[in-house]
Amino acid sequence: MANELELKYGCNPNQKPARIFVKEGELPIEVLNGRPGYINLLDAFNSWQLVKELKEATGLPAAASFKHVSPAGAAVAVEMSDTLKKIYFVDDMKLSPLATAYARARGADRMSSYGDFIALSDTCDEETARIINREVSDGVIAPDYTPEALEILKNKRKGTYNVIKIDPAYRPAPIEHKDVFGVTFEQGRNELKIDESLLKEMPTQNKEIPADAKRDLIIALITLKYTQSNSVCYAKDGQAIGIGAGQQSRIHCTRLAGNKADIWYLRQHPKVMNLPWIEKIRRADRDNTIDVYISEDYDDVLADGIWQQFFTEKPEILTREEKRAWLDTMTGVALGSDAFFPFGDNIERAHKSGVSYIAQPGGSVRDDHVIGTCDKYNMAMAFTGIRLFHH
Repeated sequence: MANELELKYGCNPNQKPARIFVKEGELPIEVLNGRPGYINLLDAFNSWQLVKELKEATGLPAAASFKHVSPAGAAVAVEMSDTLKKIYFVDDMKLSPLATAYARARGADRMSSYGDFIALSDTCDEETARIINREVSDGVIAPDYTPEALEILKNKRKGTYNVIKIDPAYRPAPIEHKDVFGVTFEQGRNELKIDESLLKEMPTQNKEIPADAKRDLIIALITLKYTQSNSVCYAKDGQAIGIGAGQQSRIHCTRLAGNKADIWYLRQHPKVMNLPWIEKIRRADRDNTIDVYISEDYDDVLADGIWQQFFTEKPEILTREEKRAWLDTMTGVALGSDAFFPFGDNIERAHKSGVSYIAQPGGSVRDDHVIGTCDKYNMAMAFTGIRLFHH
């Protein structure tokens, strides 16, 4: 391994020269294929930390799908239902635990994951590589690759796919630096360990959080640790199902993440599952069509002269009443927030997406209002006492 890597350019083509380097020792990565760019490597390093912590916290293989320095999805290897396998387009594939984790991470928000950078907590196996190979993606980072997986990935994107191997034993210095406008910022690294010990302070009347929900809250909080702030994460069944990143207002984070969680669940509605697709429609076109079909702009894909591009027959509209009735069956969702909720409106919005369990720092002057709103819906909420801003 070398101590520096020259890059084609920085965030944008006009930003030259560009490189990554370490002042002492060697870079912790080896580029096995391709030529990763500046943003690719920002995604790679952030996503690797995320999956490494998920694996340490849960003991399960973990995967993340990153775009523009925030996760579009993150998950651990929890067995999937036949419905999830179908909506994630892996019902025809053999799935290892790691492949299951990535299928979940990629499937959470397929629109945002298009062209993602992937992180894997464990050695990339053939099953995981085969899923990666059929999706539009920029690259992958993992501690190692089996020969079969590496061969598959090296042939992706006409041989230009970015494949990065990282030393899992690498530990960065405890003090980190960043230059902004010619000024160097310095701070201690965020080495905060996230585990169930953060879920002990329960100010709500309901103080019961089952084991699966605790796991999902931990997944949400670790995901938030590497999500551009402000951020909120909804999680269920071992994966993030909605991430709201980089919003200036907390309620906008909650709405954005909640809307994504709603889309994730609406994709499982029988009307969506049984859409009469034309033969050989591309997965990206199918994803986009489903997204529009679920939305209030459904006529953009159902109008006469247009629906024939996607369907063998014109589907029925998924009405607002049908969507609301379906969403009302979603329960047991966990929600994490990287900073305190200042108003109960966040809880009201979370309730609409089936949230039953919440973890947030607490410390607002309106905590009583937030607690009261949780009690109104019998939600269990933990005050973690820790903030997870990431910039």
